[in-house]
Formats: sequence, structure tokens, C-alpha cells
Amino acid sequence: MSNTKNNNNHTEEASDADIRVETTEELTGAADKNTDESSVGDGGLELQLKEALDEAADLKDKMLRLAADYENYKKRSDRERATAMKYAGEHIFREFLPVVDNLERAVSQGVVEGATAEQNLAGLLEGVELTLKSLTASLEKFEVTPVTSVGEPFDPNKQEALTMESSETVPADHVLTEFEKGYFYKDRLLRAAKVIVSSGKP
Repeated sequence: MSNTKNNNNHTEEASDADIRVETTEELTGAADKNTDESSVGDGGLELQLKEALDEAADLKDKMLRLAADYENYKKRSDRERATAMKYAGEHIFREFLPVVDNLERAVSQGVVEGATAEQNLAGLLEGVELTLKSLTASLEKFEVTPVTSVGEPFDPNKQEALTMESSETVPADHVLTEFEKGYFYKDRLLRAAKVIVSSGKP
């Protein structure tokens, strides 16, 4: 009976040992599995990192290209602006070249050989009148208009009084005569008119 008890004890100890061995094997297998999964996870992270770095490099390249394009655009705009400012008055002077032509023609008509002094004077006067008409038309193109003064009440905002004279026909404090015409540029006074103001009847 004692032997039987001892055999039972040995059998239980062996079973415990088998259980312990199986448990160790299970643990070892689980550790190997975790190691494999960890390796797979590291590979995925490396792939994601590489893709992120490639994307960052691509975005940096695009940003540098955009910066270069903007810098070129800015330089081109500065050059165009400088050129426009340098030649801003070109179209204005082009409009006045016909005035010079008319003056030259008027001068040439005023010295025609074989013509009388009266004929030369009439030709010169006609040429000057045409030149004045052309010049006035050119000024109107650029919205330069004369200030109306003669017969109007004196206005110190657009007229400058040189002196006062008595007049039988023009009321006091009205413009009697105009010594130098004034001009507006659009809605701004370009030059005040220089006038003589009536002081009324003597």
C-alpha cells in the first residue's frame, strides 16, 4: 500500500512537470510571436516614415519653385513699373507734337517771298489760330479746361486779383479783364487766373 501511494505521488509530480513544460513552451511560443509582430510593426513604421519624408521633400521642392516664380514675378513687375514711370508722359508729348508742327507751318507762312506784308501777316495769324485750336483740343483730351472769369464774380479760390479798376458796365467785385487765364485739371485747380477786378462806377 505504501508503494501504491508512492507511485501515485510520482505520477502527480510527473503531471505537474508536464504542465510546467507545456506552460514554458507556450510562453516561448508567445514571445516568438510577439517578436515577429514587433518586427512587422517596425517595418510598417519605417515605410510610413519613408513616405512622409518623400512627401515632405516633394512639398519643399514645390515651395521653392513657387518662391522662385514669385521672386521672378516681383522683379518683372518692378521693371515694368519703373519703365511705365519713366515714360509716363510719352502719350502727352505725342499729343503736343502736332502743335509744334502747326507752329512751324505758321512761321513758314509768315515769311512767304513775293507776298505783301499784309498777306504774310494774315497767313501767320491763320497759322497761329489753327495752332491754338489744336492745342486747346489736346488739353481738353487730358481734361484740362479753362477757368471762366470775365464778367463773373471774383472768387479768390480760383482767381488772383492783380488790381482794381473802375468800370461803367461791370459791377463791383466782378472780373473786369483777364491778364492770365486759369485752368482746371479735372476737378482740381491747376493754375489760378490772374485778373483785374472792377471797383464799380467811378
